[in-house]
Amino acid sequence: MYDVYILQNIPTGRFYVGSTHDPILWLTRHNAGWSRSTKAGRPWQLVHIEEYPDKSSAWKREYDINRRKSRVYIEDLIA
Repeated sequence: MYDVYILQNIPTGRFYVGSTHDPILWLTRHNAGWSRSTKAGRPWQLVHIEEYPDKSSAWKREYDINRRKSRVYIEDLIA
């Protein structure tokens, strides 16, 4: 199983969308500064997870969410 996850930056409210087989591990890594794209915005909290049967499906969903570039869309997803 692969998951698409959405993190939210606690101080700024900024979102980050990713996909992985272990979102809890990656939340820890994002908060530890392992990713260049999230290193400056720590701390992060996990606000949404969707499960997919394979990596390809999860990546397509991640791409779809990111392609929209819509804060409103992401807020509707996590509501």
